[in-house]
Amino acid sequence: MKLANDLLLRAARGEQTERTPIWLMRQAGRVLPEYRAVREQVGGFKQLVETPELAAEVTIQPVDILGVDAAIIFSDILVIPEAMGLSYEVIEAKGPTFEKTIRTAADIERLHIAQPDDLHYVMNALQITKRNLDGRVPLIGFAGAPWTILAYMVEGKGSKTFAVAKKFLYTEPTLSHRLLEKITQSTINYLKGQIAAGADIVQLFDSWAGLLSPEQYEEFSLRYIRAICEAITEVPVIVFAKGAFFAREAMGKLPCSVIGLDWNMEISTSRELIGPTKTLQGNMDPCLLYAPHEKIVEETHRMLQAFGPERHIANLGHGLYPDIEKEKVRFFIDTVKAFRFKD
Repeated sequence: MKLANDLLLRAARGEQTERTPIWLMRQAGRVLPEYRAVREQVGGFKQLVETPELAAEVTIQPVDILGVDAAIIFSDILVIPEAMGLSYEVIEAKGPTFEKTIRTAADIERLHIAQPDDLHYVMNALQITKRNLDGRVPLIGFAGAPWTILAYMVEGKGSKTFAVAKKFLYTEPTLSHRLLEKITQSTINYLKGQIAAGADIVQLFDSWAGLLSPEQYEEFSLRYIRAICEAITEVPVIVFAKGAFFAREAMGKLPCSVIGLDWNMEISTSRELIGPTKTLQGNMDPCLLYAPHEKIVEETHRMLQAFGPERHIANLGHGLYPDIEKEKVRFFIDTVKAFRFKD
């Protein structure tokens, strides 16, 4: 299907665009009252993820309400551990929790390598979303990067330090690699399923990249991200590794199309380290959107000028915070869309 707005895909491929495309991490979420109304129908986040018709509805909301240049499927990175046999719950105000965690070789042996059919509700949501978007904008699929998924499977919950998971890397490196290999194969299968179901581009979220040392990151994260990028050749791949400022040069060598930057990664230095053949995505501090309109315009223009007119996808350096005003989010998006570089 030919897209009416393919700015994101052209920017990802390094092609010329009339303006900088924009989408936002967590754009389908609690900043939108419309999202909250749909979520109340099923009672919780996980239930919404697992209800394809409603997941598709909230995926499309930011396209209609905020005017973003892409939809990203409403789901969760933790669907992969569940598909592998490690179920989780999302507790309000507490976050994800796992009843069982990974500790031994036997725990890892019991895990299943996930197939697309194990995540049929995500595939159904993608198919419904693709049909209902009717070619207006691209549809983004996503998954968590293997280290980030391991961190939850070993820790059993969210954490500021993921000390239990990091201890596992130090004390059980062989088991860590065995687990990462299973997660990686599951993730490749999952992303290929998403692409077959309609995803035009996919993103890997390495949310806890910044917790590892450079040496650990190369051994326990980047090598598995590289394997996923090598396997996904059908559509462009975005790699977003929060806090991995030390790995930018290495990420520039990944066989992917786009590298996402967080707001602590200075733009010109990042471009120099990553190189000219990758599109960069980001990297506004989400907290800017609490500021007055004049400050939002000033900082947005500064960011766009620093990235330049080519090989840039505008985004935040992490996800939207739930108490940011919807009007401020729309204003930021409109400011990006109205900006033009002078000849």
